Amino acid sequence: MATASVTSTGLHGGARHGLFRRALDRMVSARERQARRYVNGYLLSLDDATLNAYGYDRSELEHEGSMTFPY
Repeated sequence: MATASVTSTGLHGGARHGLFRRALDRMVSARERQARRYVNGYLLSLDDATLNAYGYDRSELEHEGSMTFPY
């Protein structure tokens, strides 16, 4: 009589889950950076008084970068 044990890397594809999870995390991270650049582009179009009223610093926004055109 033979017995077999199945680990998480066996039938469930634990290594594949890690690969897909990392890919999804990287895609989400890239979209977050893209959204941040888009918002920074809009904020940079505002005048300094409005930026100061909302608590933003123009030089900090310029340092973070911007994307002035939507995809």
